Amino acid sequence: MGSNFTPDKGQKKMSKAEEVEAFLDRSRQNQGGKDKGYREQSLKIHPWVCARCAREFTNRNVHELTVHHKDHNHENNPSDGSNWENLCIYCHDNEHRRHLDYLEGADADVGDEKGDAFTHNPFDKLKGLLPK
Repeated sequence: MGSNFTPDKGQKKMSKAEEVEAFLDRSRQNQGGKDKGYREQSLKIHPWVCARCAREFTNRNVHELTVHHKDHNHENNPSDGSNWENLCIYCHDNEHRRHLDYLEGADADVGDEKGDAFTHNPFDKLKGLLPK
């Protein structure tokens, strides 16, 4: 029996690009199976209701219900579903955008801007226009 790392005499040797493509295909298939597994578990455990907007789902539109990882770690999949929540596609997109906005703004110094103070006052002449 030959090694798994070298082609058998009857096999055609793959180019580097073909090897990479084959590896990516296997990875995509494995990831698809993993995603399907925890999604099915979450749909069995949790009600078919969006945890944010309370939209209800049926067999007809359950494909629009997604599983969100609360800690944003897609490898953290406890079988009790404690890291999952069902969100509709709209709330799921919004949740990820909010998380990305938070990460992008983590280095911002809000309210502590350095530089010259504002010198323009739009109400400067208002006092002179008002009758006494």
